[in-house]
Amino acid sequence: MEAGRAARKPTRLSSVVSAVALLKAFSEDEVEFGISALAKRLGVAKSTAHRLAATLVAEGLLEQDRDSGKYRLGIALFRLGALVRQRMDVSSEAKSFLYDLRETTNESVHLAILDGVEIMYVYNLESTQAIRMRSDIGVRKPAYCTAEGQAILAFQPPDVIDGVIAAGLAPRTPHTVTDAGRLRDAFSEIRKRGGAIEDEESEVGMRAIAAPIRNDTGAVIAAVGVAGPVTRLSKRTIAAFAPHVIATAAAISRRLGYR
Repeated sequence: MEAGRAARKPTRLSSVVSAVALLKAFSEDEVEFGISALAKRLGVAKSTAHRLAATLVAEGLLEQDRDSGKYRLGIALFRLGALVRQRMDVSSEAKSFLYDLRETTNESVHLAILDGVEIMYVYNLESTQAIRMRSDIGVRKPAYCTAEGQAILAFQPPDVIDGVIAAGLAPRTPHTVTDAGRLRDAFSEIRKRGGAIEDEESEVGMRAIAAPIRNDTGAVIAAVGVAGPVTRLSKRTIAAFAPHVIATAAAISRRLGYR
């Protein structure tokens, strides 16, 4: 029995453990370290500490002061922390509204945020119907071909949209929009009507509609969407759901302080 438990114990990568320990060495009282101090803190050779630090600098998790040569936490950690804070805030404030939306539509309801060129689902309520769309929490999809992603991207600064297009618009289905000009036109239409409609662009046989969620500054930080099979979500049904999805996004935005 003990041997079986030991066999199932996850393997820990020593290099990852060391990198995490290095990052945890920083605190409010100790915001910068030189290599010697880091090596002493971790109990490793200076050459090992230097390799770890150089790797973390390359990934943006550490920064090195040009004058002193000392290391401090990098901006990439701030970005990751902001994503966690954003996910927690939006999810907690949106929950009751998402349940109401599922009650109204009886289709799967999703809450997603933008992470680079992808969206990440941070909340999911499945339809009670046998055939339904699933998107588990933490699942990522390209932003350019999903209703939630398009609803967010349409209201982003030009450089964000340019970055998504530059990363490539690979076709996920025969219906995926892969032309940059057509995608920009679609974003313009989304801004006019207040929501995005996805017609089998990310998954064959599925349609979705989504609307943007704003924070207290007015920035679009997330989107709420309703998705289901094309056999139930006809274009007429999508049109009927649109006011409910947009109203839900507006209600969540008000809870986040948007006026």
